[in-house]
Amino acid sequence: MPDQNFKNHTRLVKPFHFVAYPIMVAVLVCAIVNLCRCNENCLEAWMILGLAIALIIIAWYARVFALTAQDRAIRAEENFRHFILTGKPFDKRLRTGQIIALRFAPDEEFVQLAERAVAESLRPKEIKAAIVNWKGDHHRV
Repeated sequence: MPDQNFKNHTRLVKPFHFVAYPIMVAVLVCAIVNLCRCNENCLEAWMILGLAIALIIIAWYARVFALTAQDRAIRAEENFRHFILTGKPFDKRLRTGQIIALRFAPDEEFVQLAERAVAESLRPKEIKAAIVNWKGDHHRV
């Protein structure tokens, strides 16, 4: 696996992002066209449209639920790392997005960058851009 950095740290799962989602959109479009062409007794067309919408909602929330669970785990891990390095938990003003961005900072930059994130209200992208020695996260899905 190549070294991660600010430019290549995002992850796209090709079968999920480039196959499954386009297929779901195509099914939704076809379901709408099918409903529009329906003359009478359109129950099946409505059911297909409902299933297409339900499929998209399920896929969306499956991804959101997984990422939310990972965000909680990352927050706990990084709070623990901060506690090990400083003897104190994170500042309560740090937002989850900031903490998730801080996971890429090595221990040498972590504490100072966390303090700077609070003091300057840095956005996650700004935190990531400020990291000098990137620490990859190859476990995120």
